[in-house]
Amino acid sequence: MECSDATASSLEDSTLEPPHIDGQRVAVLLPLPLAGPYEYRIKNGIKLKRGDIVTVPLGSRVMTGVVWGKSQDNVEAKKIKAVLDRIDFPGLKESLVDFIDWVAAYSIAPQGAVLRMALNVKGVFEPPKKEAYYSRAKKQTTKYTKKIKITPARERVFKILNNGGSKTARELRDEASVSISVINGLTSAGLIKKTEQLPKNNIKTPDPDHFNINLTVAQKKAVYNLTEIIKNQNFSITLLDGVTGSGKTEVYFEAIAETLRRGRQALILLPEIALTPQWFQRFKRRFGSEPLIWHSDIGLSRRRSGWRAVSKGKVSVVVGARSALYLPFDDLGIVIVDEEHENAYKQMEGVSYHARDMAIVRAKLVVCPVILASATPSLETRINVAKNRYNCVQLPERFGDAQPPKIDFIDMRKEKTTLNNYLSQKLRNALINNLLSREQSLLYLNRSGYAPLTLCRKCGQRIECPHCSAWLVEHRANHKLVCHHCSYNKKAYINCPKCNSSGSLVACGPGVERILEEVKSILPKARVGLMTSDTTKSHNSIINLIKKIESRSLDILIGTQMVAKGHHFPDLTLVGIVDADIGLSGGDLRASERTFQVLNQVAGRAGRASKPGRVIVQTYEPEHPVMLAMASGDREAFMNLEEKNRKIGEWPPYGRLAAIIVSSKDSLAADKTAHQIGRTAPSGPGIRILGPAPAPLSILRGQHRRRLLIKTSREESLQSLIKVWLSKIVIPSRVKVRIDVDPYNFL
Repeated sequence: MECSDATASSLEDSTLEPPHIDGQRVAVLLPLPLAGPYEYRIKNGIKLKRGDIVTVPLGSRVMTGVVWGKSQDNVEAKKIKAVLDRIDFPGLKESLVDFIDWVAAYSIAPQGAVLRMALNVKGVFEPPKKEAYYSRAKKQTTKYTKKIKITPARERVFKILNNGGSKTARELRDEASVSISVINGLTSAGLIKKTEQLPKNNIKTPDPDHFNINLTVAQKKAVYNLTEIIKNQNFSITLLDGVTGSGKTEVYFEAIAETLRRGRQALILLPEIALTPQWFQRFKRRFGSEPLIWHSDIGLSRRRSGWRAVSKGKVSVVVGARSALYLPFDDLGIVIVDEEHENAYKQMEGVSYHARDMAIVRAKLVVCPVILASATPSLETRINVAKNRYNCVQLPERFGDAQPPKIDFIDMRKEKTTLNNYLSQKLRNALINNLLSREQSLLYLNRSGYAPLTLCRKCGQRIECPHCSAWLVEHRANHKLVCHHCSYNKKAYINCPKCNSSGSLVACGPGVERILEEVKSILPKARVGLMTSDTTKSHNSIINLIKKIESRSLDILIGTQMVAKGHHFPDLTLVGIVDADIGLSGGDLRASERTFQVLNQVAGRAGRASKPGRVIVQTYEPEHPVMLAMASGDREAFMNLEEKNRKIGEWPPYGRLAAIIVSSKDSLAADKTAHQIGRTAPSGPGIRILGPAPAPLSILRGQHRRRLLIKTSREESLQSLIKVWLSKIVIPSRVKVRIDVDPYNFL
């Protein structure tokens, strides 16, 4: 949704409580991939209104659904089953029901599939059940007590429980970074005690006046502008545009504080919630307590209690991933989308939607302001600001004495590196000097593992995934070959699997593990850490790694895009970007924009405090507009060029785009359906169909994939066009057709 507010402004406010439904029948939407609600009969004088939670029969099952309004069907009365009961729980607000309808219509997804995202908490309407909590045993008298060995893992469990508190198994596992078997072993040994009790309600209300942050003049001006917007209590969209290190977070904290003073709820979306433990530290310092956290990795018990608390208005602040948009807020007063440009806000699987754009719609429906924060705003957002559809509040300078880092470029075409070495001499020297100066360094390469390709020098065999048209990535740390698309993995080969040659397999290209190996060869005494999705799988492992950096227990951090996510390390003064050109190819219309954004984010980690920062960028395309823009620091010139190129080709946001992805385990069936869709494609002025053609990733998880792109003018009703188009096709049961409006991934 390229110009979100233009579409959102056509929506009517939905703030009134819906009346009870008159009549004998009602439409009930179920959280299943269904195109619309089913018709049910009202019995026993039950009073129902739109949004009420009810139980209804579906075949032999009893399901929980939501009253969607009056029945519009004319099904024979004898075929209509009755609503079983209304659940005694606050129903979904009218604004949330409208939001689900809106997302379904925009994304061309079944209404029931969108509702499932809002009700995706198993057992949330059932009475709370007791669960196991663990505490330190007072009397340790079992026969195992003296025999059990106190390992570092067990010691971490004791340390957490020594203050007299109790934890669930999941909490204890995550906080102590141990396996469940460690907890069970200590329980069997009588060293910790297991008790059954109702889930604890640890939700504390953040205090808007807990701590006053010293703000700069620019921050105070920005805070004034945002709080004036909040005082109006109307719908509005504001871009908070601030350079890296300018203190955007502290500014929108004050917007949250003003919202809390008015007794309303706040929602903050973060693109990678698990990667930002420092954000939570800053929040707790400002407000005295933590917000409710919402993402897919939290335990079921916490999801249930959190969902209930949000719906009853007992939670003031929620911070979460995309799915937090679908929580049943009682009185939402502000929505904040941090790092609004981030690609992670686009959901690729299931219902395809962009959380930034849907956040704007959600704010419109509840009548509250939305703040989009970024150091490198997306082109879509910039154009909306230029057209005065969005407000803009700017923070043009870094906080305090911090200055922008100096950026040097290395043309790797001229660099004479030896075989299997990927760091230029200049970057090597800078790492050595930084270590001697007792300052920290960061090396960025957006490629995990040891090498992206393994091939045989004798027969030329490339090691590929058996389920995807992709190479297996070597992970030398655990001696595995891994597919980064379907997670298939196997033990690394010793001999070539095709010709059985010994010693012929060679790793091609660098991943972060190979860079780690090279750094250790240059600086054997340096303390080096690795931050990738493979090495930091749990929230607690990320926290522990960040603590090591903050406590100066690490000299050099090497990582993928994870290292760019808002981290603040005062002693980190050098950033080395190993291969800046990754991401520039592949036919993605946003490739240059994304590369510019992530490189700026990574570069922004250097020199965030009083010590000056330096960035060394290794590139094979120093003449590329992205590199020229970074070298000159001229963001505006680069984005203006991007805007011009998109406008010439009428690409989003100057045109509209949707992808139709056909997939099947049967390649012939995928081809046949894709070509049938292609033959019935609409035509006319401003409409262009690209494809069908094999997707760049033509096989994914064993599914053969074909793609079509439909490109239209902005005046065309894209959704209506696609619905009419696909209604002419009978899709075989063994073929799946998925629609992605506003695609961000072209694989």
